[in-house]
Amino acid sequence: MNLLRALAAVSSMTLLSRILGFVRDTVVARIFGAGIYTDAFFVASKLPNLLRRLFAEGAFSQAFVPILAEYKTRRGHDATRELVDHVAGLLLLALVIVTVIGVLAAPALVYISAPGFAASPQKFDVTVQLLRLTFPYILFISLVSLAGGILNTYSKFKIPAFTPVLLNLSTIACALWLTPYFDPPVLALGVAMMLGGVLQLAFQIPYLAKLGLLPRFRLDFRHEGARRILKLMGPAVFGVSISQISLLINTIFASFLVTGSVSWLYYADRLMEFPTGMLGVALGTILLPSLAKHYADDSPERYSELLDWGLRLTLLLALPAAVALAIIAVPLISTLFYYGKFSLNDLVMTQQALVAYSLGLLGLIMVKVLAPGFYARQNIKTPVKIALVTLVATQLMNLAFIIPFRHAGLALSIGLGACVNAGLLYRYLRSHGIYQPQPGWMMFLLKLVGAVAVMAVVLWFAAGSGETWLHGTILARVLHLGWVILAGAGSYFAALWLLGFRPRQFVKRGAE
Repeated sequence: MNLLRALAAVSSMTLLSRILGFVRDTVVARIFGAGIYTDAFFVASKLPNLLRRLFAEGAFSQAFVPILAEYKTRRGHDATRELVDHVAGLLLLALVIVTVIGVLAAPALVYISAPGFAASPQKFDVTVQLLRLTFPYILFISLVSLAGGILNTYSKFKIPAFTPVLLNLSTIACALWLTPYFDPPVLALGVAMMLGGVLQLAFQIPYLAKLGLLPRFRLDFRHEGARRILKLMGPAVFGVSISQISLLINTIFASFLVTGSVSWLYYADRLMEFPTGMLGVALGTILLPSLAKHYADDSPERYSELLDWGLRLTLLLALPAAVALAIIAVPLISTLFYYGKFSLNDLVMTQQALVAYSLGLLGLIMVKVLAPGFYARQNIKTPVKIALVTLVATQLMNLAFIIPFRHAGLALSIGLGACVNAGLLYRYLRSHGIYQPQPGWMMFLLKLVGAVAVMAVVLWFAAGSGETWLHGTILARVLHLGWVILAGAGSYFAALWLLGFRPRQFVKRGAE
């Protein structure tokens, strides 16, 4: 399996999802702006998304995939099928319990996650209503993640990567056509979220059936593989999802700031998720199964070489993305969101958050690549210890930055905290001999910085002044932004070519 080709496939599916995600956010921004109702929806959707990342994409996937790969490699199809059945049964039981509790305890959960909303009864009540609509999403999307983990282990990367498209389509459709039928209209977004989860799960079922791994939901607490996964999941819940816990705490801080702060952070975070998803999540997705197979095969040299490949590719793509986000923040935000009720003040506030986030983008993506280096080895304790240090550091930075920089300070603390996390993960992998850098790193970095500098200059002049982006039709802005992005990307890759970089240098075979 060509990992570079697999990365391109996953990234292309992620690109489609992100484009539709921006269309979704543009529709939401145009209809609802940035105020009481959007603040309520973003808080109501953040808690189910946090649980999704904690129990599904985060701890569950990192614990499930390495053991699934071990069963597939060493024990054969029948034992693998039995593992899937028992894990699915335990997961479904846990999800039903969590969903019922979440719906019943919605007022308490809103008060805990956004205590500042209690000062506004209208905002608080709408958030509770939305949370009760969105909470069942955790049940469906967690089963989607189970299916995705199975498909990724069998190198069927495109299918799980495509499923988020269905959530975006659901949100766009409900925002455009169902809002007149709800009071308040924002409740349509809660329905869209739940519907999107159902569609994503239904889409993956035929592909699981083709592999002969469609779960039969058997319940046995004594199954050896399921017990190992549960044992790994406990600490991994915290270790893998430190950034999500920090985001939740940031929401608590932001709820005490001026109205719109939660929304400004959300819109900036959406732009950050574009490179994070296309690079970090995509790389982590394709690396984890191969790393787990190398570990099961006792191949430490290939394990280290694969990590080295992932780190180089991360720097090659994430560093220019971080610089570009900071330079063209206004063009991006104005083109995507500056319509309808989304005001000039919203644009400026979102820009501040985005620039702050961009300072930590490299760390955010590095964590996605470095963390599989631990979880593929079924090492949970070390990332948990590092996560504890990171969480404390992030909250200290929150306290230091929130007064002078307000909402942008919260974004800055998330990014810098991710850099701390990545740095500690890297240091451990190096000091314990798990990762040994391949030759040529110094020259690689010098050439990379030179190419990024060329791109930065081109973007600066191509974007022009921020004032020019405040006028004109949506088509004019899209065309202008497209030209700016093409100029920046073209200059970057041209500079890389002139400095000796070639695509074949990054071709890598994964474990079969």
